[in-house]
Amino acid sequence: MAYLSRQLTEIVGNDADYTTVLLGGSGTAAVEAMLSSVCYDRSALVIDNGAYGQRMAEILEAYGITCHVFRASSTKPLDYDALEAMMRDKSPDCVAAVHSETTSGLLNDIDAIGELCRKLDCTFLVDAMSSYGAIPIDMAAANIDYLAASSNKNVQGMAGVGFVICSRARLAGLDGQTCRNYYLNLSAQHLYFERTHQMRFTPPVQTIYALRQAVNELAREGVAQRYERYCLSWQTLTEGTRALGLQTIVPDAHHSKIVTAIRYPDNDRFDFDDMHQYLRDRGFTIYPGKIRDEPTFRIANIGAINHTDIEALLIELRRYLQSIGYRPAATD
Repeated sequence: MAYLSRQLTEIVGNDADYTTVLLGGSGTAAVEAMLSSVCYDRSALVIDNGAYGQRMAEILEAYGITCHVFRASSTKPLDYDALEAMMRDKSPDCVAAVHSETTSGLLNDIDAIGELCRKLDCTFLVDAMSSYGAIPIDMAAANIDYLAASSNKNVQGMAGVGFVICSRARLAGLDGQTCRNYYLNLSAQHLYFERTHQMRFTPPVQTIYALRQAVNELAREGVAQRYERYCLSWQTLTEGTRALGLQTIVPDAHHSKIVTAIRYPDNDRFDFDDMHQYLRDRGFTIYPGKIRDEPTFRIANIGAINHTDIEALLIELRRYLQSIGYRPAATD
């Protein structure tokens, strides 16, 4: 576990200035630990441009923490001038954002948000659940104080270990604080780990070993090279779905290239559950949509797959669309 803590830290920072706190739990457990430990007696501003930004606001509200919400489009880049104006107006102690918002595939500019936090002296917390391990991140350059991620997603391990990579200086400031949490207390977990190299509570042992293997495989492939592989799969996916007459949601320039939201085809016989089952019977699993008031489904292109797997999916997707008589609308 000490090895994992160092290795996970070094993906986004150096071990002298940052450290990784491991937790038994899902990615949401890591996000909750981060928010409830850091913002417990402070005010926070959450950027909500998707389901996972909304979830962070709901976590803060559940703990009774003062929370201002900057609501924005799930499909368009943030208005950073409007964000700065709200930050100046509300004067939050903490700002929390999702890096890669898998509601739609939108990628938020954490460097720009981090610079605003630097300028206005705010602690910056990032949910990097679906970007960590693929999209290169430099915590120091982006002024990130806390970053939450998990053992699955781009790390390609098994779900069950959440972790928060913390600024050592910021984390030291939490020592001895009284929090409303217990199991998810970042400071207590960190102090115990520093003494024992063990988690405070029962670790998910098999998942820890799987995570060690996944981290070693990531080191061999390289973060940049893994993202390059993902990007080729994403390009194959987007070009293929557009050729079928389907519409993607997020402009390519602001896309994470991790998961893609696609509008329902305009066809009376289309049914997402039927399509989901059709593809599952043929070895492919896709996801329902999460965009508010927008009928979409989502396809991820991460994990131990490549563009040839996406090509095979597109063949089956085309066959399903043909089976319901879908024909894309003619374009000028």
